[in-house]
Parts: sequence; structure tokens; C-alpha cells
Amino acid sequence: MQTMFRYNWMVREEWYQWCEQIEEDELLLVRTGGVGGILHTLFHIADVEWSWIRFLQGKDDFQENFDHYRSLKKVRELDTTFRPEVEEFVNQWNNSMENRVLEDRLPDGTIETFTWGEVMRHVIAHEIHHIGQLSIWSREVGKKPVSANLIRRGLTIHANR
Repeated sequence: MQTMFRYNWMVREEWYQWCEQIEEDELLLVRTGGVGGILHTLFHIADVEWSWIRFLQGKDDFQENFDHYRSLKKVRELDTTFRPEVEEFVNQWNNSMENRVLEDRLPDGTIETFTWGEVMRHVIAHEIHHIGQLSIWSREVGKKPVSANLIRRGLTIHANR
């Protein structure tokens, strides 16, 4: 679990660096698919990750409003604010947490149940999905996308080296 979160954080940071080369108007341009544009998608990724981790911990969740974070600097600062809490939870993850049950009451009163492991994998897949969208949009602006390759990132240690 920790490896995939570290992978997502590494790729996200590379996207932030990629964004430094792009005009802000281009980052804010609303695009087909996703939650909006490039910057709004990066904001959404960090916000959703933090929200789900808080939900697992039984903490209050509140949705940040993208209108207050319409610059690369502000989105990165928000991610930097959220990351320590998320990282602490991820680093404490162990097998005993895998099958804990989370109940979510929907607005209509229906209760959905998920295992914690399911939620954690959803958070990972959610980011990977949106990173794919960023890759398509990067080509639309004529730039090479950040590599989504997991290999050659030094995320795992091999015992027989």
C-alpha cells in the first residue's frame, strides 16, 4: 500500500514541476473530461486523497473550494498542508487495518459499507485515473507528459542486490 502512495506522490510532484513550464491560463482552461482543467484536477486529486484518509480516521471532512486555489502555488501549498496527515496514516498502515469496515451514510439515508483496504485502493486508483487525463491534456498543449512508469523510480528494495 505504501509503495503505491509513494508512487502517486512522486508522479504528482513531477506534474507540479511540469506545470511550472505552462502558462497559468492554460492550466486553468476547462477541458473535456475530468473535473475541469489541469490545475483543478491536481487540486481534486490532493483534496480527495485527504478527504478519504480523514474519513477512515473518523475525522470531519470538509470540501475545499477550488476557487480559493486557482494558482499552481496555492494548489501545491494545499497539498503540502494535507500531505503530513495522509503520509502518517499511510505509513502506519498494516494488515490488521485491511478488513475494517467503514460505513457511509448517503444523503438519502442509505448506508454503504466498504473495507478500509478497498477505500485505500480506490484512492490510489483515483489518482492514477486522473493522471491519465493529465497525460492526454499535456499532449493537447504540445508537451510531453510525465512518465507514469512505476519501474525505475526506486520505490522497492530488492533483497538479492
